[in-house]
Amino acid sequence: MKRTAKELADAVGAKLEGDGAVELNGVAAPERAGPYDLVFVEAAKLAGRVAQSAALCVVAGENISLEGKTVLRTTQPKLAFAKAAAILLEKPPIASGIHPTAIVAPLARIGPGVGIGPYAVIGEDAHVGEGTQIGVHSVIGAGCWIGENCRIHPRVTLYSGVRIGHRVEIHSGAVIGADGFGYAFGEGRYWKFPQAGIVEIADDVEIGANTTIDRGSLDDTRIAEGVKLDNLVQVGHNVQIGAHSVVAAQTGISGSSVLGRHVVVGGQVGIADHCTLEDGAIAGAQAGIPTGKTIRAGHAVWGTPARPLDRFKEQYAWYSRLPDLAARIKELEAKVAGK
Repeated sequence: MKRTAKELADAVGAKLEGDGAVELNGVAAPERAGPYDLVFVEAAKLAGRVAQSAALCVVAGENISLEGKTVLRTTQPKLAFAKAAAILLEKPPIASGIHPTAIVAPLARIGPGVGIGPYAVIGEDAHVGEGTQIGVHSVIGAGCWIGENCRIHPRVTLYSGVRIGHRVEIHSGAVIGADGFGYAFGEGRYWKFPQAGIVEIADDVEIGANTTIDRGSLDDTRIAEGVKLDNLVQVGHNVQIGAHSVVAAQTGISGSSVLGRHVVVGGQVGIADHCTLEDGAIAGAQAGIPTGKTIRAGHAVWGTPARPLDRFKEQYAWYSRLPDLAARIKELEAKVAGK
């Protein structure tokens, strides 16, 4: 979508320096940018890449000199660039209209402007809000409720009773509402524990490809507004994730764990059952958080078992020195034995 530099500056709250009439219709890295692509730079040491690019307009941080460029000046260039990109880049449609091969149950309620792709299935009593798009081969189970302007990519499966807010994006292969991993052992075998809850996903959530979110057991699984889940994330039954938290790929969150608001979880983190990560907690990549552990608000942890970041760094530094220390010990033992 074409916009002038001035229009973008006003939209993202940046100070305009230079020709506000420059028209822009895309974004790019400096090395790939054409004249009408917007680029950005955060640090002065990277300004050379932008100066040499063909781009006429750049989002830049304070005190970065860029002669001959129109500059959108801001203290948060990456954020401003992301906001500008959302304006310039139109998302490709997932589905338009209701395809003749789609199966829509007679009692399903389909809002105006809904797109349903080929071979998608919409179950009985499902509600699909205005402007939502549902991709090819996706399945929306009976009794699901989906809000307005959602984007559900191909091959997404929503089990029965799932509730999705507005402007939610769910990428291909995601499965939401499957049974959680709950069993009771007795009489020499495992008995399935009831998985009778639902999944509730609030507004403006994004769910990555092949991510799975289990339905609640006796409670519900809840994902609050603005949460971003990467690809290949597993969310167990009864898990609660607070607003605007982010979880990176290959993380597993076991049943009944609670993540607060603005929590950051790195890739391949393992969170055992009944854990609590309070508001603003950070779990570094590949951290392992044992059953029932609480990570206090604003604290960063790393390692397995997870421990405060400063302590992990100190212990890891000693760990890397173990071969040298072992050699010194052997040398000392040899000297003592030779006496």
